[in-house]
Amino acid sequence: MLGRIFTVGGYTLLSRLTGFARDIMLAAILGAGPVADAFFVALRLPNHFRAIFAEGAFNAAWVPAYAHVHGERGEGAARLFADRIFTLLLASQVILLIVAWLFMPQAMSILAPGFSEDAEQRRLAIELTRITFPYLLLITLVTLYGGMLNVMQRFASAAAASIFLNISMMMTLAIAAWFPSAGHAAAWGVLISGFLQYALLAGDLARHGGLPRFAPLKLDEDVRAFFRALGPATLGSMGTQLALFADTIIATFLPAGALSALYYADRLNQLPIGVIGIAIGTVLLPEMSRRITANDHDGAMKAQRRAFDFTLLFSVPFVAAFLTVPDAIMRALFARGAFSKADAAAAGATLAAYAIGLIPFVLIRSAVATFYARKDTATPVRASLTGIAVNVALKVALMGSLAQIGLALATAVGVWTNLLLVLFFAVRRGFLVLDRAWLLSLAKFLLTGIILAAAFWLIARFGGPSFGSMHFRDELTLLLLAVGGTIVYGLAILALFGRRWLVSLVRG
Repeated sequence: MLGRIFTVGGYTLLSRLTGFARDIMLAAILGAGPVADAFFVALRLPNHFRAIFAEGAFNAAWVPAYAHVHGERGEGAARLFADRIFTLLLASQVILLIVAWLFMPQAMSILAPGFSEDAEQRRLAIELTRITFPYLLLITLVTLYGGMLNVMQRFASAAAASIFLNISMMMTLAIAAWFPSAGHAAAWGVLISGFLQYALLAGDLARHGGLPRFAPLKLDEDVRAFFRALGPATLGSMGTQLALFADTIIATFLPAGALSALYYADRLNQLPIGVIGIAIGTVLLPEMSRRITANDHDGAMKAQRRAFDFTLLFSVPFVAAFLTVPDAIMRALFARGAFSKADAAAAGATLAAYAIGLIPFVLIRSAVATFYARKDTATPVRASLTGIAVNVALKVALMGSLAQIGLALATAVGVWTNLLLVLFFAVRRGFLVLDRAWLLSLAKFLLTGIILAAAFWLIARFGGPSFGSMHFRDELTLLLLAVGGTIVYGLAILALFGRRWLVSLVRG
């Protein structure tokens, strides 16, 4: 399991690093003005639908269902099941794409009503979204293929696919002068990356399992069971995305740059979520599905507890950094070109608000895996929708006084509500045992986080000024924070947990 986590996490980390290079180019070329806001709406719209229909609901229902059919009845039955789901999935996505293209002006009036006051920005947002929206169809097929490969214990290509998004956008941004605007260049980069990602996953699956083909539509028991799981999962994913839609809608009424501040803060916040939370959750779901299919419930629980420990071990440094030195991080990464230090300060404050909810963000994929592996997608929905209700209510309450920072803070409180309810339901049904040893481990992680946060504050307070007015002062300060923080965190973990705990965690 550990090797597979590092495979997914390693490729995801490479994706995030190339993503930062892409965002540095975006910040320098687009800045944080009206064109940037129009592009981020165009990027968010297909991404929201992708999270609902592809990586969110579909993946949660598809992986356990495919693993069950594959494990119970063999390769032939699994192939037929995949063919039928592929046919239904492709048909639904083509219909959605046609509807979106035809009714994009009406959709924009709902999703970005603040743009109505600027006809040029609204026109640009509609045009860019029509370019990016076909990306959804391609990435949905990528998700289908990736789920099949994951069940086969092949994780590399699915984890590496998103690297193409960053490379493609950087290439089109590099020749932005050839496009009507830099926003158009970025939008075409998104679409081109969809074709590249599809080619990578389709090639891998063709070599090792065979691509799904069109099949006569038949609602047999396997397909019906899949849709029974997909319905609640869609509601849960839709709830989360509706909250993010609310961010987009509200931010269009805020001063120019609010959407950009949310975007850049979220990009940094997504680094640990993707590299740690999603990577571990991606490996854990098929692992737990396999164990539960084999009636090894104790093994499934141990795998989940180990995933929790891995997640917290790698996440605590990000929480400490994002809460104590967000401005230093934003200045070092993005404050150049059209992206000013004032823009960096706004994005840094937003990042600190997001960081309050970072622990539940990275843990939630592993927490809900115990339900999804048992093909119970309804229980996580109850927790998710409750968290969304809290989230949206707080957005409305805080947007006036805190602007986009209030939106991020509301998101953090909502995801904490979601995680705590999921853990409560899991403990009540006997899927998870929060014993004294694990609670003591949580307390130790909290203490290491406090120690590391204090170290970051001291380094920023006394180390940063030592670089004076050097040209790369912000970058050197960030490097000092990274090196010093790594040493302090490593020593704190060894002192509080001991070498034996680390060895047992790695060896499992």
